[in-house]
Amino acid sequence: MPATQPAQNGAIHPVILSGGSGTRLWPLSRALYPKQLLPLVSEQSLLQEAAMRVADRKRFAAPLVVSNDEHRFIVAEQLRLAGVEPNAILLEPVGRNTAPAVTVAALTLAAEAPDTLLLVMPSDHVIADREAFLAAIDRAAAAARRGRLVTFGIKAASPETGYGYIRRGPMLDGITGAFEVAGFVEKPDVARAKSYMAAGDYSWNSGIFLLPAALYLKELERLKPDLLNICRGAVAKAKRDLDFVRLDKDEFAKAENISIDYAVMEHTPLAAIVPAEIGWSDVGTWDALWQIGRKDNAGNLATGDVVIEDSHNNLLRADSGMLAVLGVEDLVVVVTSDVVMVAKRDRAQDIKQLVARLEQAGRAELKAHPLVHRPWGTYRSIHTGDRVQVKHIMVKPGAKLSLQKHHHRAEHWVVVAGTAKITRDTEESILYEDESTYIPMGTVHRLENPGKIPLHLIEVQSGSYLGEDDIVRIEDTYGRIEK
Repeated sequence: MPATQPAQNGAIHPVILSGGSGTRLWPLSRALYPKQLLPLVSEQSLLQEAAMRVADRKRFAAPLVVSNDEHRFIVAEQLRLAGVEPNAILLEPVGRNTAPAVTVAALTLAAEAPDTLLLVMPSDHVIADREAFLAAIDRAAAAARRGRLVTFGIKAASPETGYGYIRRGPMLDGITGAFEVAGFVEKPDVARAKSYMAAGDYSWNSGIFLLPAALYLKELERLKPDLLNICRGAVAKAKRDLDFVRLDKDEFAKAENISIDYAVMEHTPLAAIVPAEIGWSDVGTWDALWQIGRKDNAGNLATGDVVIEDSHNNLLRADSGMLAVLGVEDLVVVVTSDVVMVAKRDRAQDIKQLVARLEQAGRAELKAHPLVHRPWGTYRSIHTGDRVQVKHIMVKPGAKLSLQKHHHRAEHWVVVAGTAKITRDTEESILYEDESTYIPMGTVHRLENPGKIPLHLIEVQSGSYLGEDDIVRIEDTYGRIEK
């Protein structure tokens, strides 16, 4: 197992889970750029907010992030921009739910510090009251150090049918604010949700946990020994790749797709709950985002270039162009550069039906935005036609693309701003603004920004096949060559 930063015995180690897709926030959230990477409630992404929430190194160790392999460069860059240096970024080769993700994190940290406490946090939640959150962690830590696997319950503000519930039992001896778990309840219908609120001893299941690493692994060995052994293999055979730790694909793919609730928390006698009022939301739907957002006097939550006339209680978001509305109520209208989505706000949960239809049709709009992020910068497709595609490419200062060639296309590059260093076979040249070059089909080439400002250029591709998989990488700074 490649080395990570040393874990500290008895310390609280945040484990940030960043593997979700957030499809109910489509079209903003997409498979290659999901909701945790988006700035939905502030100028920071939800991932950055989560990492900064536990940035106090006197209270917390450096976070360990478990991420989808496809998001690795965006995750690393967002953490860097937030000024957060992670303990490690563990890469899941395939998605396997929260139990395997928490297990590989526990194995990684417990190897050096068995008594460490894992603060397991989804990366895509909003917590508005950080001080109340820290106070809840203190209560949970007291219970965890007494041999409990602790989950955080959220005081139910409404008879919500989209969350699971937890019923609390007696208070733990000597630990104010921490209780035994009397039972977990699946997402209820409206009538049962109302009865839970009336009973007063039910909380929403937040999906946040504080777990003694060694105790969690011991319970998992009793309840799910096969899962533990598979995760041990995936960690033991993991390899370091730049800033990342790649879990072994063959081993991890064998893991059961199961949540930590189903695998451990619902079956262990050691479960405890700390109820908390922390301004929590899982931002799972557009309506949930409207509920927590800052609205105008007419109840409209507007983001971007939005013009509103005689309209009420809408969520209106324009990430591209101007959005104008007149005489509408209770709608969600989201405009991106390639999609306009309109829905009744009370049908926000049902956007998954749209997503399922897009998936059946194989629509590219479900997977990626027109603006695609790469470790070296971004590109945006601005025209696609018969045997031709035009892209706007931005390369960050000091960054360079892989040394590569194409079998089916030629490329013409025009520099718009900045300075470009061009490699064509054995030749190197420098291009400045308004200068251009041609890359014939089959030519080994590389694009690099040697300057201090971003490089912007227009790329015109022509040929019989223009797919992104027509790239033969010969050398790559970012470890993207399959070995």
